Amino acid sequence: MAGHIQDRWFKTETTPGGKTVRTKTDRHGTGMRYRARYVSPDGTEKSKSFPDGQKRRAEAWLSQVEADMTRGHYIDPRAGRLTVRQHADRWLASLTQDPGTFVGTKQRIRLHVVPYLGSRSLDSLRPIHIREWLRKLEDAGVALSYQRVIFANLNAMLGAAVDDRLIPENPCRSSSVKTPKPEPRRITPWSRERVLAVRSELPARYRAVVDLAGGCGMRQGEVLGLSVDDVDVPEGVVHIVRQVKLINGRQVFALPKGGKARTVPLPEVVARALEAHLAEFAPKPVTLPWRSVDGPPTTANLYFRNAEGRAVIRTTFNTKAWQPALDASDVPRGRENGMHALRHFYASVLLDAGESIKALSEYLGHHDPGFTLRTYTHLMPSSEKRTREAVNLAFGDGPKPDHGPTTAQSD
Repeated sequence: MAGHIQDRWFKTETTPGGKTVRTKTDRHGTGMRYRARYVSPDGTEKSKSFPDGQKRRAEAWLSQVEADMTRGHYIDPRAGRLTVRQHADRWLASLTQDPGTFVGTKQRIRLHVVPYLGSRSLDSLRPIHIREWLRKLEDAGVALSYQRVIFANLNAMLGAAVDDRLIPENPCRSSSVKTPKPEPRRITPWSRERVLAVRSELPARYRAVVDLAGGCGMRQGEVLGLSVDDVDVPEGVVHIVRQVKLINGRQVFALPKGGKARTVPLPEVVARALEAHLAEFAPKPVTLPWRSVDGPPTTANLYFRNAEGRAVIRTTFNTKAWQPALDASDVPRGRENGMHALRHFYASVLLDAGESIKALSEYLGHHDPGFTLRTYTHLMPSSEKRTREAVNLAFGDGPKPDHGPTTAQSD
């Protein structure tokens, strides 16, 4: 056995005559009688006390500790005494996320996890507590889509606690805990007429953003961070290598979403729109910190700048340019009609033209073609339509007369 059981009610003494006897200690009859003691993998002594009559239970517990250490599954009983708040502080301090992502993660943990679960010790967390917490989020009116993100953050945080041997299991992964799932949103892409109507109502300096978002599938931050050096007209491609992000209200340059640059085809109509834009609004260098607000300064010759010549702040663009253009075009405001609608338009155009999901996923910068398929599968041409067209093409004007294999053929 890895340790031993100490009986704190009796002690062994040797008499002057050399005989060994058991005598009562000063603690006899009070408090926990048995103390299971062992040396943990870090070299420190650990123990757990048991009442009178439970020596076998103490031995069984000590045997389990030894087995866990042998298998590499040992967890310090005191490790789980950290509160959720304390573990959250340590976990957040250890993250190496993109600064923008980190700010969002920290905010969600601080606002939606710590107030509900922060005072609980990690080892006291049970699936019932997670289910009750999710219900409180729902009762507070938190949107299902946002609940899902908050839950993912807590799940990751408690998963790290398991990896760090603070707790044996993650209660978020219990079969009785259901991940919040928002109602599936069926995307209805804009029509060509709506795209052109909104474009015409934007200030002249911003009209080409529609061409890039709707013609190259670029995200808003990627459009606002596009440099003239990123567009290769002779090769007919756009290199999407940066975006403009807001971190705590301050602008920075950063890699596109997912930390991955990509290259997309440049349609001629978009190239002409950019050429016309440059003729009216010459590019000028804009310097912003890279990746974080205290990052190294980086300069790019941006296509789009505000009236003061600085990088466009997306929130200002949305309220001062985009939303008024929607109003003038009789398009309702709302999340479904943000600039992201132009990416959906782009996807619908490519799918209608027969482009593959894999290629579309690469052009949109999605991390997984499966996500692209789940998002846009209803926009793909129906299998019935493809079947009719395939058979019509195979048979041409109709099947050739067949007189059978034994019919004599004319010369």
